[in-house]
Amino acid sequence: MGKKNKQTESKHLKRFHYTIDTAVDKPFNWQQMVRLMKFMKPYAKTLLPAAMIAMLISTAVRLVVPIIIGRLTIDHALANRDTGLLVQLVIFIGLLYLFNYIANMLRIRWVNQLGQNVIYDLRDSLFSHVQRLSHRFFDSKSAGSILVRILNDVNSLQELFTNGIINLLMDIVTLTGILVIMFILSPKLALAVMIILPIMFFISTKLRKNIRRSWQQVRIQQSRLNSHLNESIQGIRVTQSFSQEKENTEFFGGVNRDNFERWRIATKKSAMFRPFVEMSNAIGTAILIWYGSHLILTDPNMTTGIFVSFAFYLGMFWDPISRLGQAYNQLLMAMSSSERIFEFLDEQPNVKEREDATELKDIKGHIEFDQVKFSYDEDRIALHQISLEMKAGQTVALVGHTGSGKSTIANLISRFYDPTEGAVKVDGHNLRDVTLDSLRQNISVVLQDTFIFSGTIMENIRFGRPDATDEEVIEASKVVGAHDFILRLADGYETEVEERGNILSVGERQLLSFARALLANPRIIILDEATASIDTETEQKIQSALNRLLKGRTSIIIAHRLSTIREADHIIVLENGRIIEQGSHDVLMKHQGEYYDLVKAQFQMLGAS
Repeated sequence: MGKKNKQTESKHLKRFHYTIDTAVDKPFNWQQMVRLMKFMKPYAKTLLPAAMIAMLISTAVRLVVPIIIGRLTIDHALANRDTGLLVQLVIFIGLLYLFNYIANMLRIRWVNQLGQNVIYDLRDSLFSHVQRLSHRFFDSKSAGSILVRILNDVNSLQELFTNGIINLLMDIVTLTGILVIMFILSPKLALAVMIILPIMFFISTKLRKNIRRSWQQVRIQQSRLNSHLNESIQGIRVTQSFSQEKENTEFFGGVNRDNFERWRIATKKSAMFRPFVEMSNAIGTAILIWYGSHLILTDPNMTTGIFVSFAFYLGMFWDPISRLGQAYNQLLMAMSSSERIFEFLDEQPNVKEREDATELKDIKGHIEFDQVKFSYDEDRIALHQISLEMKAGQTVALVGHTGSGKSTIANLISRFYDPTEGAVKVDGHNLRDVTLDSLRQNISVVLQDTFIFSGTIMENIRFGRPDATDEEVIEASKVVGAHDFILRLADGYETEVEERGNILSVGERQLLSFARALLANPRIIILDEATASIDTETEQKIQSALNRLLKGRTSIIIAHRLSTIREADHIIVLENGRIIEQGSHDVLMKHQGEYYDLVKAQFQMLGAS
């Protein structure tokens, strides 16, 4: 990559500082693997034992056939020219292979069912857990890095659960059976053939650390790749607006090349194991031919049949050894992925619900901040010892420059965060003492950037109250003025709005969010710059709808358009996380303080435009 591309990549890496994980060298964590295996527990009495029984039957058939061929067929039937016994043995071997075929077919079916069920449960548990995490978690993790864990990392465990575990057990049983049988048949020849094993074990052990770290790097690079893809697709309009397609493509090329290199290195290291096994097989075969021939000539206990059986078992021996190497690679990949999965599963919400938390019922909506201090991090204090009161049914407006603490207050009321010091109360209940569901079921939040889910208009409005009837959805839409534009759509309320509601204008999406909030029928409603994306004419049209939406509810309005809040019962002016003045519009205008200056400046801007 050229100098310019490197500079471009270096510059863009800064925006991914929160998504890049680091590889850590540590021993294979068997406790973590045991924890992963616990996801098989629900199937420990059904699919797992059935698959293991089928595996044992198949393995037993494979182990007994070489003895039948060597000891019975060659040393007895052929040596004694017993045609009848030979025919019987051929038929018996054929029946054993048929039995083996049926056992293998059932094993494959059952292990695939087992694996798919485990993957389903694991992904479901991970997604459910992530849904309950606090906003601080999502502040520090990109959407792409979360997607990697729920999709890629879980998918990487699929091969382990569908084939890896049962195959690993089958290969261990096979190897153990082969070793036992070989030593029973001829201890001398078995020792001679197995002399290569200690050397093989020593060298393969040296490869483990490098292979495991390589697969860690693969997962990390995939996280970066997915993070960039997610950001690029979400921000495509901004990219095209600033004509940065070329720069974005160059950066993606760098990330994509890194991903390719990590995969190439990991597969290269993993691929070293099989040729090494094949070389060991060649050495073992040479020893078998040389020393086996010597024993046939010198040892009366060594027969041609035993030699042939040994040849079969030696051929069978190295395949499981090779597969064990592949299984170890699978375990390394699984551990790399499971580390990242359990990192999320072990993540605890910063906003924790107490075991004895009470449910909020029939609340009035009285809100109180008692000496509340809040910091997003140690270096950034968002609120300084705030004390305020919002009476039930009152409309309270929060005014101030960007970063003054308006949205922080709204976030604390919804308990997306807990205060660093002090307490936030609703109807006298400290929010730390109530259940999150009962609190948030009484609160509706309408944001400036309205999120519309894939699905129909009807489903999006009903999102906050799934049991609402179609008539209630339509009534809520009429109240906020969304009904008319919905009817003009191709399929009305059944129109599919696509991802993020791209077929709708910004104002139409905002009207849907008002309808969604009204349908939920909350006691507390928060409008966080909710009308900022709506033109003045549309805002005037829905002003009566807003009055209907806010009527009888405790309402918190955050808005830069002061025309939106002049009718509020109480206005709180914030600056740098402190309340500098508060009162009604008329009182604050008479005071001629910060609020007066804001109103004056805004009217001057309108006059200039």
